[in-house]
Amino acid sequence: MEVKTNQNSPKETLGAVRETLSRGTFENPAYKGVGYFSRDLCCFAVAIFLLWNIDTWYLLPFLWFFAGMTIAALFVIGHDCAHEALFQNRYLRYWIGQIAMLPSLHAYNQWAYGHNRIHHGHTIKRGGDFVWHPATAEEYSKFGIFKKIAHRFFWSAWGGGFYYMIEIWLKGMVVFTAPLKEARRDKWIMLSFAFVSSAAVFYFGGSADGVWDAGAGLWMFVKVCLIPFVAWNYFMGITVYVHHIHSEIPWKTKEDWTPYYGQMRGTINYHIPAALNFFFHNIFIHMPHHVHMKIPFYNLKRALGEIKAVYGDNVLERDTIFGDYFRSTSRCKVIDAETGKWMTYKEAETSISEEEMEVLPA
Repeated sequence: MEVKTNQNSPKETLGAVRETLSRGTFENPAYKGVGYFSRDLCCFAVAIFLLWNIDTWYLLPFLWFFAGMTIAALFVIGHDCAHEALFQNRYLRYWIGQIAMLPSLHAYNQWAYGHNRIHHGHTIKRGGDFVWHPATAEEYSKFGIFKKIAHRFFWSAWGGGFYYMIEIWLKGMVVFTAPLKEARRDKWIMLSFAFVSSAAVFYFGGSADGVWDAGAGLWMFVKVCLIPFVAWNYFMGITVYVHHIHSEIPWKTKEDWTPYYGQMRGTINYHIPAALNFFFHNIFIHMPHHVHMKIPFYNLKRALGEIKAVYGDNVLERDTIFGDYFRSTSRCKVIDAETGKWMTYKEAETSISEEEMEVLPA
């Protein structure tokens, strides 16, 4: 992870990095986007069909995993539509993006408001970026017992999915409403889809044998809707976490933060197995996406190569995503208020104790 520097290093501004990108990197013919969307929609339909018809206990975990991955694949399609990266036609962007985000229960413009403006505009800036925003050691020491328990769970290896589900999806997608009429409209569409689809699965799942059975309907809802949604939240939570949380990446205050630092030095590129990348659409090649949001996902590897040709010593690349995730979740708990560097809970407690000792009278 160590980044080398030398006297001949290129200019460290986001604008200078963008100048390394060729025009071809932004080409986004409609047929490619429609093709990927159609493929992912078919995979999602197959996953739902299999879950509806299969109850074999040892097959269900694999089907839930598959279903969660198909939701993730569709979400990346919607993600690129919201960034105006996948289609030039705005109507095509909106309708495909809207449909692609419905399985993950995300309201298209509601999500874009927070993601495009805040996360991309203030990546790993303290007080700015809301995604996986860390608490300082001092802030954590003042938490109540229940808030500390929640924090310890959310920032553990097992809490990533519930962090995303509660802090991002529930609070940001359901409770909060962005100050845009398009956001309110899309939120109504998303909630309507959630209620109608869940009710339909519950009703028809309970009447599969001709006699309606509430227990069977509830099981069908859990099997077809709930668990795949939870799986998707884990995939999403872990994905966002590894993109920007690492023991060697301090979060900066607004005085020290720059767009170059946030997008280049605060964003990691991971090379993942092809089987996973089939669903994640190169989103783990994440730094080029932060350099310029309008690069379609299928050109992110090309963009990475162009950036590396000039900024090779400044590019963070890893191929140990799972190892990094477990190491980071054991190491990155809170940050030092002065430096923004990551600390464990034990280190934070020691730091607070030492500060308290310093203020005691001699």
